[in-house]
Amino acid sequence: MKSGLIFFAFVFAALAATPDKQEAQGQLLDQNQYLCSNCFFGASTYYYCFEAGNKILIGYRKIPTINWKDQASNDLTKAHKSWTPWTAEGQTVPLHYDDKYIWVTRPNGKTVKLKQDYSTDIFVNNSQCRSAVKRKPE
Repeated sequence: MKSGLIFFAFVFAALAATPDKQEAQGQLLDQNQYLCSNCFFGASTYYYCFEAGNKILIGYRKIPTINWKDQASNDLTKAHKSWTPWTAEGQTVPLHYDDKYIWVTRPNGKTVKLKQDYSTDIFVNNSQCRSAVKRKPE
């Protein structure tokens, strides 16, 4: 009986310690990618920059990739449709975020989890996204 109470107290403390997710409507300002070329089970990395209220959110997602001749293709997306890169610049989407992740709800209702990263200067089309990147001191 005592061990059951300790377990529930531990679970309650763990849930109470989790930071709340913020909800927002985010506008996709820019996106870019590091494509894995000539990959046999490599990963391409897709970066997204959102404006959510008065905050800029940058996150990325790694997608398993198989390709040989066309580096922009991914033969795995034929079998796993959710690995298709998302492109919707200018579109406003519902999202949730905390200190580490961004959860984006796509127009089809599916949610994509992005890991926040402000260290990669990959955006070329939007100055707001570039200014949100925290460059490492040299």
